[in-house]
Amino acid sequence: MSLRHACALTLSFLILPVFAQTPAQTAAAPAPDPVAAAPSDAPGESPATVVVEGRRPGPGVWKVSKGDHVMWVFGLYSPLPQKMEWDASRVERLVGKSQEVLMPPGVSIGIGFFRSLTLLPAMVGLEKNPDGARLQDVLPADVYARWQVQKGRYIGNDDGVERLRPFFAAEKLLDAGLKKNGLVYNIDVRDEIEKRARRDKVKVTGTTLEIELDDPRRTIKDFKQMQLSDLTCFTGTLARLDDDIDAMRGRANAWANGNIAEIARLDYAERDEACGNALWTSPLASKTPALQNVPERIRAGWLKAAETALANNTSTFALLRMKDIVGPKNYLADLQAKGYTVESPK
Repeated sequence: MSLRHACALTLSFLILPVFAQTPAQTAAAPAPDPVAAAPSDAPGESPATVVVEGRRPGPGVWKVSKGDHVMWVFGLYSPLPQKMEWDASRVERLVGKSQEVLMPPGVSIGIGFFRSLTLLPAMVGLEKNPDGARLQDVLPADVYARWQVQKGRYIGNDDGVERLRPFFAAEKLLDAGLKKNGLVYNIDVRDEIEKRARRDKVKVTGTTLEIELDDPRRTIKDFKQMQLSDLTCFTGTLARLDDDIDAMRGRANAWANGNIAEIARLDYAERDEACGNALWTSPLASKTPALQNVPERIRAGWLKAAETALANNTSTFALLRMKDIVGPKNYLADLQAKGYTVESPK
């Protein structure tokens, strides 16, 4: 297990901004050319939605304003087409004219790099089921049968994954399924914006919630012994791979081509919320004050940073995950309720 996974095991679901459609919206939008056909491994499957290639503009920006102060909000999305190149020119101009860039919200456990190294022995086995259990031991028989089918299609003959907790097995399956369908998780868009800001000497402000654990060694030990309520997360992942990978390609296309009408019709995936709840409603969180009310604290922190930036700057550029802009619990609705004007891109 990598140090990155060990230090961020409880946080991975927070950076998986996947959208879901309602049943009435399952038809994928026609993909513009140039395109590349995504592979299909199962005989007899219907033709898959193609994934866009080449240079693409991405979505426009949302405008939040009060008086003559404005904040431009850009929506990050993942997964994206693997062979797409993002055209950053429109965004770079706005970044260069701004006095501050707000990075997207998230969470970080601040135990420090060198302290992390000392904790590595305790972290070994963190992703595995307690007491050496295998997935077959902890999953209902029908769910395990579906897992075997999907594992064979996307992961192959990997016995090691059978010892993972359902939460981590689900993430490995999802990553493999996306890769085989021309999609990939990446932070290239975010990194490119940050690099441009620093190059133009624009102030870059992080909005990550920093969590300090009083006793990280004890927290790790408790986590290793705890059963997560992650069956809903696991079954949701299986359902997505069965029914919705093609729709995910359509959503990635919508972001790449800046199709705001299509993006605005999408809802944040229930799977992601279920995977998050596997941690935030766990016994570990209930007895660890630092892990309580984390989603609410993340939201409050970003909104405070946004209001401060709007008050201090004539122009601010901010990054949010797309689901935090157009989802049912979007952050911009909170700003609008406080009297800010919010305008969607055309």
